[in-house]
Amino acid sequence: MKFGFIGAGKVGFSLGKYLADNEMEVVGYYSEFKEDALEASKFTKSSVYKNIEDLVRDSDVLFLTVPDGAIEKVWNQVKKTGISGKVVCHCSGALSSKVFSDISELGGFGYSIHPLFAVSDRYNSYKELSNSYFTIEGSPGKIGEIRQIFEKMGNKICIISAKDKVKYHAAAAIASNLVVGLIDLSEKLLMECGFERDEAGDALAPIVWGNIKHILNNGVVEALTGPIERGDADTIKKHLATISGNDRETYIAVSRQVLEVAKRKNKDRDYSKIEEILK
Repeated sequence: MKFGFIGAGKVGFSLGKYLADNEMEVVGYYSEFKEDALEASKFTKSSVYKNIEDLVRDSDVLFLTVPDGAIEKVWNQVKKTGISGKVVCHCSGALSSKVFSDISELGGFGYSIHPLFAVSDRYNSYKELSNSYFTIEGSPGKIGEIRQIFEKMGNKICIISAKDKVKYHAAAAIASNLVVGLIDLSEKLLMECGFERDEAGDALAPIVWGNIKHILNNGVVEALTGPIERGDADTIKKHLATISGNDRETYIAVSRQVLEVAKRKNKDRDYSKIEEILK
């Protein structure tokens, strides 16, 4: 299969390079930002395309690696070029393949393909894609072929339905973006105790890394420690007495979720006092 990309941002760079390094044929890039397309083509040893029509013609699989808000607009251009037999994909975590309106009537196959990974750097993120799960959603017609492409490269795959895309994206956002908010809150509280921000980050690094490793190696239930897990209601009260406003609301909301994990870990432990405090 030959792969083409419309859009040359972080995802376009990373996925194109990942495919090329795994001996997949990347034909090239088209972008409104010509310098980006040129740079991506150099990075993947492929070509720059001056128009969408030529790229679609030369591609078996076309990735629309543009911002979510632009996918439908770009699709409306692509579908005028003749896509019978073509596979058209986007990499949005939240949008489904339904954004490709009329694709089956036009003889094409539409998919959302999303790496469960935060692509943050156009030149280096591709190195970590081999460790990522990919989710695939879309037309049953060629979903097996698409799955085999990524499995051949060593990725684990989960096929999901269109109705679950937003819930899936929420799960990814919690594990990625919302964790940033929690670490920021931890740093803020340490700074209120006298730490400088860089000192707070350094101080938290061992506990963050250790906890993540424990979660990944043993699961959330076995990884859970702390006052909620051991049923220490008095300490929870003291925490809440020192925190106010949005910080307090965040602590309570996350603690309620942690309490559910604690109940799974210690089925015979009485957590009624903590439940009452967190109301």
